[in-house]
Amino acid sequence: MTIDVLVFAAHPDDAELGMGGTIAKLVNRGVKVGVVDLSKGEMGTRGSAETRKKEALNAAKILKLSVRDNLGLKDGSLKLNDRFTTAVVKKIREYQPKIIFAPYKNDRHPDHIGTSRIVKEAFFYSGLAKIITRQDGKQQQPYRPKKIFYYMQNIEFTPSFVIDISDTFKTKMDSVFAYKTQFFNPESKEPETFISQPNFIKFVEARAKHFGFKIGKDYGEPFYSEELIELNLLDYII
Repeated sequence: MTIDVLVFAAHPDDAELGMGGTIAKLVNRGVKVGVVDLSKGEMGTRGSAETRKKEALNAAKILKLSVRDNLGLKDGSLKLNDRFTTAVVKKIREYQPKIIFAPYKNDRHPDHIGTSRIVKEAFFYSGLAKIITRQDGKQQQPYRPKKIFYYMQNIEFTPSFVIDISDTFKTKMDSVFAYKTQFFNPESKEPETFISQPNFIKFVEARAKHFGFKIGKDYGEPFYSEELIELNLLDYII
């Protein structure tokens, strides 16, 4: 199965928090979008690998993803190495997306940093014919997406561009709240975490409003590109 856009994330809920509105916006326009989580989030303080899996599937339904995949790599150990890079290369070659997204290279969570590095290297190596990978016993063909972009998590950066998600912000938040074990719930008896405190959700909304304001919209999601991006001025005229 080939798709148009593939989003890589360290844990279930990272993609929703970082770019759930953009995913929903693309899907609404007929774009096939998939999410590949590198780990099951089993090291999380709240919930379990099993509950996170169910929540991820519920979020996938809300976002109408074409693919929700999980590499099952060890949570808390997502560091750059050949095995992890090869696992991502195989997914890129399997789904052949035109664009891929990854976490930004700097963040408070080491797994997010590791995932960014793993995906960046896989983006390049997936296009090399002498990097041999197999799926279901068959050798995969080399394939490299056209672009790789990075989404924001905890640590802010100066964006290369901002996507207007005013019409899909509610869908984004619905997909976030699909992770009932992870975010604020006054009835939960599990320990409080960085993302389970009430102010975290307020922060997610405030950031979306902040970047939306920057482009004259209600809500926005910021992205970073290491390469220059062409701007078509006719989009503002016609």
